[in-house]
Parts: sequence; structure tokens; C-alpha cells
Amino acid sequence: MKKTARIAGLLYLLLAVTSTVGLSIPGFIVRGDATATANKIAAHQLLYRLCIVSDLASQILFVFLVLTLHQLFNGVSKRLAALMVALVFVQVPMMFATMLCVIAPLVLWDGADYWSAFNKHQLDALAMGSLGLRAYGINAVTALWGLWLLPFGLLVFRSGFIPRILGIFLVVACFADLTISATSMLFPAYEPMVHKLMIFGIGEFFIILWLLIKGVTTQASADAAFGQAGA
Repeated sequence: MKKTARIAGLLYLLLAVTSTVGLSIPGFIVRGDATATANKIAAHQLLYRLCIVSDLASQILFVFLVLTLHQLFNGVSKRLAALMVALVFVQVPMMFATMLCVIAPLVLWDGADYWSAFNKHQLDALAMGSLGLRAYGINAVTALWGLWLLPFGLLVFRSGFIPRILGIFLVVACFADLTISATSMLFPAYEPMVHKLMIFGIGEFFIILWLLIKGVTTQASADAAFGQAGA
């Protein structure tokens, strides 16, 4: 179980790094100026493509992470472990859909003959609209980013081989993400304000460190392994 926990910690760390790079896409957007946004992406196209690839990698890592966590916590509660996996498997395809919105500008600006029906300003406007659609998609998926932390946090709390306080942090992060998602969709004017709640995601940082450094408490993990074997 220590080995499984440390593999989960490593996957979680890689997920955190790649998703952070992937979520830096808004840094290319010049608010309210489609032409400036197009020029900025064109000037840093390799970095823009790197963000897309990193976003793709993060979702692949997410699948392997949740399967590893399922292996680690299945003996704690099969139902909660299955729910955790299901919530991740729902959100991964949604994130792939938002990636298409980020790829769309590259297609619009690829210089293909069929785009000659549109002038540059129209293509820039279409690209800007696509990036705006991606932002709405991220706001929607944020709810699922939070929801998967609920069964995960409960599993940590009930496990006995990871400090309960980390499970509490994860549950708090769940409701913070739900608040961010709901407010961003219903009351977009307050979106900058509620995004400050992302600070509660610090619980994920602590769980990454614990899994990587400590793994699981030796005696508790032995008891859990014995319980799984008995089951």
C-alpha cells in the first residue's frame, strides 16, 4: 500500500503541474480585442500548443490517478471508491471537449483555402468566441472538479492510514469549487470574487505531499491490507 500511495502521489503531482500549464490558456487572451489575441497567440504559438498538449496529458494522468486511488481506498469503501472513479470519468470527456475550443483558433488561422470566404477580422472574432466558449466549459467542469473531492475526502477521513484533517481539507475544497462553478455560471459579475476560494484547494497540495513523502501509516496500512485479504 505504501508503494501504491507513492505512485498516486507522483501521478497527482504530475497532474497538478500539467493541469496548471494547461489552464494558463487565458493568459493569451486580450480581453475585448480579438485581433490582439490573435497576434499574441501567433507570436507564442509553440507555447500555446504546449499548453494544449499539457492539458491533454493532465486528463490522461487523471484517469491513471483515480484508478490508483481506487486501488488504494477500495478496502475502505467500495461504494465511495467507485463514485470517485465515476465522477472523474464523467469530467475527463468534458475537458476533452473544452480542448477542441482551444484548438479551434489554430484551425481557423491555418490558411486553408476554404477560409478565404472570411476576412481576418471575422476569423479572429470566431477564434475569440471559441476561447470564450472554452471559459464557460471550464466553469461547468469546475463543479465536477469539486465533486470528485467529496468521496475522495471521505475515503481519506475514514481510511485510518492518512490523517483525517487532510480528508476534511478535501471536502472543504469540494464545496469551494462548487461555489465557484455555480457563481460563475449564474452571476458572472461576481466570478473574480469567488475565484479567491481557490485558496481552499491547498488541501490537494497537502495530500500530494503526504502521499509522496509518507505514503500511508504502516500499521494502519497493514490492518487495511489484512482486511482486504479477509474480504
